[in-house]
Amino acid sequence: MKEQIHEYCHRLHLPVMAERWSAMTEYAATHNIPYSEFLFRLLEAEIIEKQERSIQTLIKLSKLPYRKTIDTFDFNALPSVDERRIRELLTLSFIDRKENILFLGPPGIGKTHLAISIGMEAIARGYKTYFITAHDLVTQLRKADQEGKLEKKLRMFVKPTILIIDEMGYLKLDPNSAHYLFQVIARRYEHAPIILTSNKSFGEWGEVVGDSVLATAMLDRLLHHSIIFNLKGESYRLREKRLQQEKQKDQ
Repeated sequence: MKEQIHEYCHRLHLPVMAERWSAMTEYAATHNIPYSEFLFRLLEAEIIEKQERSIQTLIKLSKLPYRKTIDTFDFNALPSVDERRIRELLTLSFIDRKENILFLGPPGIGKTHLAISIGMEAIARGYKTYFITAHDLVTQLRKADQEGKLEKKLRMFVKPTILIIDEMGYLKLDPNSAHYLFQVIARRYEHAPIILTSNKSFGEWGEVVGDSVLATAMLDRLLHHSIIFNLKGESYRLREKRLQQEKQKDQ
């Protein structure tokens, strides 16, 4: 009987139940737990384990450079960041509205941290998320085009529920290749949201992509349904360095 139960659990793809049913049966008998509660506990353990495996798979596929949540973001150090508005984003209601989120501001003030925090929350709720820098996105699409695989690669960037495009403007894009970024933006327009971080103002995008008309077309689609954050403040790296120097002076 035990061997058959174990076999049936595996055939039904219930590994947690296969592992725990025997011990939980003894516990239920000892503590006089009703059959319905015993079954509920087994099923609950199976579901929790499957959800955790699913989240770990989504994190791996997301290509997030690191895992950070909003709980580790220092709002006090950056008063320009409206905590209430950020936490509203964590409800993920912008997904249904298909609104893009744009974080603008100088380097080192936490734009990527905020983007990743939203991505982590989305993953925790089962949404497929993908992270890539603007430069890498263009580079990968250009290579795919040269290999005759552009359409397949484009679908990879269109499919995720949330696409995080980081560091727009940190490196100028090849004018002959910037149109690849436009294609991604255009295909996701009114279909699925983009979270984008940039150290450049919108007026500077023409210089970044090397084509003012193309930049205008990108911004037209990005900004039509969007939530924009203009962040100001001191780089956290520079701030930490300054605090270290101040401590050394006091010693």
